[in-house]
Amino acid sequence: MNIPDQSSGVRMPSELELPYSSLEFRQHQMFPQLSAAEIESLRRFATPMSFKAGELIFETGRVALGLFVLLRGRVRIYSRDSFGRSTLITEHEDGHFMAEMAQLSGKPALIDGIALTDAQTLVIEPEKLRALIVADAQLGEHIMRALILRRLGLIEQGLGPIIVGNGDDARLIALQGFLRRNAYPATVIDARTDPEAISLLSGMTAGPDDFPLVFCPSGNVLRAPDEVQLASCLGLVPKFEPSHVYDVAIVGAGPAGLAASVYAATEGLSVAVFDQRAPGGQAGASSRIENYLGFPTGISGQALAARAFQQALKFGAHLAIPGKVTEVRRHDGIFALTLFDGQRINARTVVIASGAAYRKPVVPGFERFESRGTFYWASTIEAKLVKGQDIVLIGGGNSAGQAVVFLANFARSIRVLIRGADLSASMSKYLIDRIGSLPNVSLCNLCKLQSLEGDDAGLTHVRIRREGESADERLPTRHLFLFIGADPKTDWLSMSGVELDNRGFVMTGFTQHGRDRDDATSSRVSRLPRVHYPLETSVPGMFAVGDVRSESAKRVAAAVGDGAAVVSQIHAYLSHMNAVEPLVSEEKTA
Repeated sequence: MNIPDQSSGVRMPSELELPYSSLEFRQHQMFPQLSAAEIESLRRFATPMSFKAGELIFETGRVALGLFVLLRGRVRIYSRDSFGRSTLITEHEDGHFMAEMAQLSGKPALIDGIALTDAQTLVIEPEKLRALIVADAQLGEHIMRALILRRLGLIEQGLGPIIVGNGDDARLIALQGFLRRNAYPATVIDARTDPEAISLLSGMTAGPDDFPLVFCPSGNVLRAPDEVQLASCLGLVPKFEPSHVYDVAIVGAGPAGLAASVYAATEGLSVAVFDQRAPGGQAGASSRIENYLGFPTGISGQALAARAFQQALKFGAHLAIPGKVTEVRRHDGIFALTLFDGQRINARTVVIASGAAYRKPVVPGFERFESRGTFYWASTIEAKLVKGQDIVLIGGGNSAGQAVVFLANFARSIRVLIRGADLSASMSKYLIDRIGSLPNVSLCNLCKLQSLEGDDAGLTHVRIRREGESADERLPTRHLFLFIGADPKTDWLSMSGVELDNRGFVMTGFTQHGRDRDDATSSRVSRLPRVHYPLETSVPGMFAVGDVRSESAKRVAAAVGDGAAVVSQIHAYLSHMNAVEPLVSEEKTA
């Protein structure tokens, strides 16, 4: 194995050019040196392993064995793209540990590690690594902080897959947003303006329909992939053991689902979490949440979701993102969930935390402009697109207000359309006051979107009408942001038997279930008192939390509260089932 150096294409930083420029003052936290006592503490979780000089310890695109503690030797860490170009990250010596977030979750490595000398190491597999982090709180804190900072460093450097396409192409923006929300690094190159794109595309036959092109670290090239295809290429879609039965399967990784996963995992339940796109749900769209308890200066929805996601990993929850559940059925007291790729997962209970899908305006021809000038999200990606532009935003809730405040830092002007007479009925006062102080924001109350106009590139104008007026106002804009609420995502429940209200939200709190358990015909079992669980649905063992639940408060804190509260109810349900099952077996035997 050749050890990369300057001659083989590794970009060696100078003394003044430290990697992870914005993190340079946290190098001691990113690459801490473990003490002899700390190494001794982790030995019970580890297995000794030796490597010869020049041998790969882990490799980009392949699942690593786990976290490696370097007892003796020297190891170079570098990133490598699909063209074999390498970037030096660091070099480890005695007492350092080698890993980043991928090693905690058992995903393919984003970096290469090669032994510069003969090396003696201790390897800690992902499951044992999570056990170590929980068992030794202080050492676990050091390890978790380092893993998170290292992932941030990779993101900041733009390492990972290379995405080539037109910078304002909706498909490229969607892929970029998907990776960003999943804290996965990537390099995005504009095929129209970046000279590097010419060299990347030389010798390739690519038409307009092939873009964006994605060059995966494995060497595979994807042409205009969707998010699932990209996730599969990067090894993000996990494989499940068909015979394993989880205590709880949580569908949805918004604040409610993540809270349920963290509290369930910390209380010893085996947990599987599924989300079809990314952690955070609708809350992840908030650029800054300022009314969430404990964050007086605010926190972005994505940052809040990322922290909860890392907590869930830390305590051993199995997270499948993207992992779309298409169907759930209950048989013999066990739920069978079917994923989009055909995998089946079994669980004793299910938590419905699938949230809601963004609502779309009912105007003629809206589908023509879907992802071609219309946005349901306001992140740094969209902020770059609207810099110096005139934009229109529809919505009067807190999410809309947070988006207005954020985008006002970039857009030349923002026209905000609301159906009501003012914002006071639907928006927090601190946001109303802040919006009122922004000179480039104007409010159009009692306004309704009438139609959209565009050209081959996408949206060019919107037509709006104020209540009581007969003529439309025509506004030029390439960017329309929609924050007009959401509809519950419950299509995957069609075969489950769960009762929904007249708006499609999941009903909970049944006092009489008419349970369909196998014990229903047993005279002894049927005499057991029925138990009422406030968050349980009409199907025994299936619970609903967060925005998807009928009559729930549509707030982040309320969703987190639901997720925390449901765990005690799951425990009670499982205890009740454990009491019932022996009676059922006895009845069947008799």
